[in-house]
Amino acid sequence: MTTADVWLPLPPDEIEGLPEGPRYLFWDGDEEFPADPADCGFYVVPYMKPAGVGVRPLPLMRSVRVVQTLSAGTDHVEPGLRDLPPGVRLCNARGVHEASTAELTLALILACLRGIPDFVRAQDEGEWRGGFRPALADKNVLIVGYGAIGAAIEDRLVPFELARVVRVARSARTTERGPVHPLTELPALLPEADVVVLSTPLTETTRHLVDAGFLARMKDGALLVNVARGGVVDTEALLTELESGRVTAALDVTDPEPLPSEHPLWRAPGVLISPHVGGPTSAFRPRAERLLVRQLRRYLNQEELGNVILVTGAEDL
Repeated sequence: MTTADVWLPLPPDEIEGLPEGPRYLFWDGDEEFPADPADCGFYVVPYMKPAGVGVRPLPLMRSVRVVQTLSAGTDHVEPGLRDLPPGVRLCNARGVHEASTAELTLALILACLRGIPDFVRAQDEGEWRGGFRPALADKNVLIVGYGAIGAAIEDRLVPFELARVVRVARSARTTERGPVHPLTELPALLPEADVVVLSTPLTETTRHLVDAGFLARMKDGALLVNVARGGVVDTEALLTELESGRVTAALDVTDPEPLPSEHPLWRAPGVLISPHVGGPTSAFRPRAERLLVRQLRRYLNQEELGNVILVTGAEDL
């Protein structure tokens, strides 16, 4: 059993069921480290911190064997892994954010289709503004990125009497709900979608996946919903389409992020922006704690870890 330090971004005395053995240290991105990073064996990256905070101790972590994120995406951590020795496992937070992110996705879709932002503005002005709005019922929804979050989104779409849900992932496969199309088929699928949901990881393949060509293939009046990463969308290309009025968008993530107050995306027509709040809800803490306890037990018992995304020293790092 290893006794190397474990760094946690949650106070250890508040996490029920932590296994005995290592020294647990609390570090949530403060300027000062809680101890010598060279003695850390299991590092849990601080959650929802500015770029660069989570990777700052990595060059000093000569004994680390596991880097665990509390986010579904790991793109903010991967650049720092090049400083680590071979064999370090990077694990994500699969199982922590599915419920919250799927809830927000449905909220954004319904808010945009039913005109909730317009109602809020009208209420502020004391005006009664009625009229017909699109329903989610009978719509075709395309989910780009059909992992755990994509599947959770579909679970919540089921009661809404959709015409069709189409699933796209890196490679083709079959699920209980139906086929998952490979990314190569995306151009042919876009023209039929009323709502396009992005829930894909940010990789070199998906960076600016939503470019001018992608947007041009979307049908007139379609809604783009991004709960993935801002870099999946080419912001300038999206601005062009929004300003033309041809498509609308709901964005929980943007590029750049946070979005500067003077950025034109704030004032573009037909866009609803939420400030990257897909994950941080009351559902986060209990699920994050259960994940950490489970992973640490496996780590201390030298068992296979869950949610391993990559191992340092592999050719693709």
